[in-house]
Amino acid sequence: MKVKAPSDKNFRRSRTAVRPVRKRSVSWWKSGRVITACAACLVGLYATYKAYDLVLHASALQIQRIVVHGQVRLSSGEVESLIGTLRGSNILMADLSKYRERLLGSPWVADAVLRRVLPSTVEVVVAEREPLALCRIRGELYLVDRTGMIIDDFGPRHANFDLPIVDGAATEPAAGEPLVDVARIALAARVIDDVAGDSALARRLSQIDVSDLHDAVVLLDGDPALLHLGTSRFAERLRDYTGLAARLRESVPEIDYADLQFDGRIYVKPAGATARRALSLPDRN
Repeated sequence: MKVKAPSDKNFRRSRTAVRPVRKRSVSWWKSGRVITACAACLVGLYATYKAYDLVLHASALQIQRIVVHGQVRLSSGEVESLIGTLRGSNILMADLSKYRERLLGSPWVADAVLRRVLPSTVEVVVAEREPLALCRIRGELYLVDRTGMIIDDFGPRHANFDLPIVDGAATEPAAGEPLVDVARIALAARVIDDVAGDSALARRLSQIDVSDLHDAVVLLDGDPALLHLGTSRFAERLRDYTGLAARLRESVPEIDYADLQFDGRIYVKPAGATARRALSLPDRN
């Protein structure tokens, strides 16, 4: 006699067969695309390198000519000597700012501009410093500009400069070389600029002492008297003096100094005397 086990109605076998899950693999065509992309990247990098190398060493792009403009005191050769290694370098790769700094290292050069002119030329435009005066420092004379920059020591090669001598502009620090005081050279520049409008007077301007920032003292050619001009109206006061010089010599043959800082009056100190005399100036009207 067969015994049947009671069936459990809560348990049913799935009618759908369970299939094992397969692991996905990278298909061969995707791998090929990656390899192709890498190869293309390498080829591009190599081509870029070759192009860069070709440009870097191209003889047509090597600097062959350096053309200099604007120089007056400096020769083209002197300018080129400051940037000599620029010639022969690649015009596209050359660091022109570096060579500009070299040019500015010359005391004669106030500013400089370098321009590329393809395929193989560099133009250099130089702005030179303009000497204002001869500054006396420790008994020696130096060309200086209106900023107080010492340009060069004065010598026979500068004999064509007809410039006044400035005394009292240099200061001596505790250590190091003497320096030109900017404020004092600025006072001298004001005197020179003001007198420049009168060509006859400008030609006679021989020396300027700026030891006192509140009183510029001037010497004129052919006149040993020290002329105290203060800080303004320099040309006007010098004209007052030159107009009276002959009359002054009649009463004071040897003048130590004349103080012209006061409107309407001039104070004259005779050589060897301790006191000074006051003389009235003629009315300009």
